[in-house]
Amino acid sequence: MYTPEIYKNENREEINAFLHTNRFGILVNQTDGRLCATHIPMLLTTNESGDSILQGHLSKENPQSNGFLENDTVLAIFSGPHSYISSSWYDHENVPTWNYLAVHIYGKIKIVEGDAVAQSLKSLVDKYEQHSDNPIRIENLSPKTMLQMRGIVAFEIEITEIQATKKLSQNRDDKNYTNIITELEKTKEHQAIKIANEMKKCPR
Repeated sequence: MYTPEIYKNENREEINAFLHTNRFGILVNQTDGRLCATHIPMLLTTNESGDSILQGHLSKENPQSNGFLENDTVLAIFSGPHSYISSSWYDHENVPTWNYLAVHIYGKIKIVEGDAVAQSLKSLVDKYEQHSDNPIRIENLSPKTMLQMRGIVAFEIEITEIQATKKLSQNRDDKNYTNIITELEKTKEHQAIKIANEMKKCPR
C-alpha cells in the first residue's frame, strides 16, 4: 500500500485497536494464476507462541482456498472510516482529496484442522455474541448443527508485515485543519463525523 511518510501509522497499539473495531476485511491471494478476494471477518488474536495472527474461515466451495497450498502468501485488507474532503474548505486554492484509515496485513496462511477448527469458530462467535441478550455458544450447539463445520476451511495467518495508513489532513496548518473538522461535522454524514472524530484525536 503506497503511503506517504506523513500518513504512515506505526503505532501498534492503535493498529490493533483498529483491527479489533474493523474486523470485516478482504482476504486476497492468488489461485490458479489469478487474483481472488473474499469478504470475511478475521479475528486478530495470538497463537501459543504469543505471536499475533489472524483467524478466519472460508466455505469449502470457495475456490480461493485451493490457492493456499500453491502459494501461502496472502494479503488481508481492512478499511475504516473515510470521507471526501472539499478544497472549498481551505483558505487557499487547492484540489479536493479523501481522508481515510486502512490497514494491510501480509502473511503466511496455514489451514487448521481437528479441534482447532471448533476453537477458531468459538473465538469468532464469542467475540460477536458477547453483547447479545441470548448469546450463542459453540459448545452448546447440537452435533447435527456442528456437522456444518465440515463445509468450511479454517485458517490462521502468520503476520509478516503490517502497513497502516491514517490520512487525516496532517499536511494542513492548524487553521485549515480545524475548519476541515467543522465542515465534516456540518455534513451530518456518519462517515464524515467519524473522520472528524479521528482528526480530533490525531496529534498536531
